[in-house]
Amino acid sequence: MSWDWTVFLADDGSGRTYLEWMIHAWGWTLAVAGASWVVAMVLGALIGTVRTLPNSPVLVKLANAWVELFRNIPLLVQIFIWYFVIPKIFPSMKELSSFVLVVFALGFFTSARIAEQVRAGVQSLPRGQRMAGMALGLTTAQTYRYVLLPMALRIIMPPLTSESMNLLKNSSVAFAVSIAELTMFAMQAQEETSRGIEIYIAVTALYAVSAFAVNRIMALVEKSLRIPGYVVAGSNGGGH
Repeated sequence: MSWDWTVFLADDGSGRTYLEWMIHAWGWTLAVAGASWVVAMVLGALIGTVRTLPNSPVLVKLANAWVELFRNIPLLVQIFIWYFVIPKIFPSMKELSSFVLVVFALGFFTSARIAEQVRAGVQSLPRGQRMAGMALGLTTAQTYRYVLLPMALRIIMPPLTSESMNLLKNSSVAFAVSIAELTMFAMQAQEETSRGIEIYIAVTALYAVSAFAVNRIMALVEKSLRIPGYVVAGSNGGGH
């Protein structure tokens, strides 16, 4: 078996090399993942918080329904629904690009998982935290903003890091609606060059580098949020 890495310097037929095409596809992968992460974090934090609200049974049930809906339907099916079904129901959405629809699908799917993590983080805190905030005269919103959510965020950083890495890898399903990201590049380039080993090794390396970068960024965020002298239970032996 012989490998030929010069395949990346060959012209792909459009005046650019396969290397340039791959880098362009990598950019689309990062764009899809980045935009979806923003959507997932905003919705996940909001819905996860709502699920822990006291004396709000209707809102809690609606938030729970969101989580169960998006968490229990396969991601690829959700992307097809956003791409083929929803524009039929709401014709105005036909004007949206495939990129936007995939970001919605991936963002909503991941938001359900982040919402569950936020809920677990808030509910893992001692009840005294909430009561202390209310005793100081803080409103419910202020108690969440200044007391509960900052502590919960520190607790959920490890699973949130894993979820962020998973989101990056899940962005590969964007190829199903013709977004020219890394997986689509790999499939098309392999068909055109018949150099599947080189193509897929390079694409795998880019996914691995990207996931490692996400891991390191989240580790830096976790370090910056760490309270001196406090160790989250379950890490480094637990306790504080």
